[in-house]
Amino acid sequence: VACTHRRYTSYVFYWPLAISEELRLHYQANNILPTIVLNNLTYLLLTMGKRGSVLSQFQNFDAYAKTLDDFRIKTYYGAALTILSTIIILTLLWSEFNDYRATEIKPELVVDKSRKEKLTININITFPKVPCYLLSVDVMDVAGETQNDLTHDIYKTRLDADGTPIHVEKATDIGDPTKDIVKIVNSTAPGGEAYCGSCYGGVVPESGCCNTCDEVREAYIQSGWSFNNPDAIEQCVREGWKEKVTEQSKEGCNVAGSVGVNKVAGNFHLAPGKSFQQNHIHVHDLQPFLSDGVHHDFTHEIHHLSFGPKVDGVVNPLDGVGGAVTKGHYMFQYFLKVVSTHFYFLNDTVIYTNQYSVTQFERDLTGKDHTHSHNHIGGLPGVFFNYEISPMLIINREESKSFTHFLTGVCAIVGGIFTVAGILDGFIYSAEKTFKKKVELGKHL
Repeated sequence: VACTHRRYTSYVFYWPLAISEELRLHYQANNILPTIVLNNLTYLLLTMGKRGSVLSQFQNFDAYAKTLDDFRIKTYYGAALTILSTIIILTLLWSEFNDYRATEIKPELVVDKSRKEKLTININITFPKVPCYLLSVDVMDVAGETQNDLTHDIYKTRLDADGTPIHVEKATDIGDPTKDIVKIVNSTAPGGEAYCGSCYGGVVPESGCCNTCDEVREAYIQSGWSFNNPDAIEQCVREGWKEKVTEQSKEGCNVAGSVGVNKVAGNFHLAPGKSFQQNHIHVHDLQPFLSDGVHHDFTHEIHHLSFGPKVDGVVNPLDGVGGAVTKGHYMFQYFLKVVSTHFYFLNDTVIYTNQYSVTQFERDLTGKDHTHSHNHIGGLPGVFFNYEISPMLIINREESKSFTHFLTGVCAIVGGIFTVAGILDGFIYSAEKTFKKKVELGKHL
């Protein structure tokens, strides 16, 4: 007997009471196959029905329900808002893309644990009223190391009254004031190769002779004497030392180069006269500076001053700074705080340099020193740079923004602009409807 239903059909078999066992087995065997087929078909139909139900339920999670086109209202101000929003989004996306491509420097402050390092000081300073033969560059530090009248890696360029370089083709080493004066070698001096000049009572050098004017000056300085009468020195008269000095006395000087110092507190200065040590005191011979009959002052311009290698983006506070004065006895002092700085770039380049802060002080020395005295550094005219080393270290690491950050920014821009535009559009639409209703209500009244 078959019972038919809307979805499936079931079969019920009634066995005769008096049927034999063989016949019963025969009926069962003949109905096994159709039963299996019918059961598989029934399961498939039931499963399809359940799948359809699951998909219908899954659609309920759609947060972006669609409306029929017939129920959508498009307005002119809505189109204007859409165009304006698109322009704003494109502009902000371009800005976000440029920001994503750019790198940034993230600083980190740690304790400086470096030891026994050297510090390189780079300078470029112009003195329009001090000739090169009068300038001396000296370095002193708290460790007791002194470098007098530096000549290595320090260069000078003579300048005329207008500031134009006189020797453009080649800068001359700073050092002895008579470097630019023609020196007479022993072969052309009186007595030829056997000539041995007198040191006029000064400290005799290792060679045992003072054959040049500069050697006589050095002997005087080592004895602590002022070199104030070159006309009485045979070597100076022969070399025309006084005439050369007079010729250059109205010139200016540009000092440029680098100085290697210990990484401890100290100072370097540019001051007049030959410098030397006397009884462990740093002194300068100011006689040529004060007695040449020409006014000199330490008006100056600092074109560049840095500690260590140059790094793009690092600002040196003293670059372009200067001082003006009309008095000869005048001291300029700059107090610098130097901080070690390391830069780690994305291309694996590492630069070890330094940054500094600065304060300035200046004072008039008039009346505090005698014209024939050797002045101590505290009362010496010139430009002084006193530096201290900070115990801290700044580590700057170059970093780029991640793509996740860029993607988040893009989503925020697009979503934010369209959300605000939608709110504004809804507000305008509601206001328009309210206004129209009031107008229609007024007409009916």
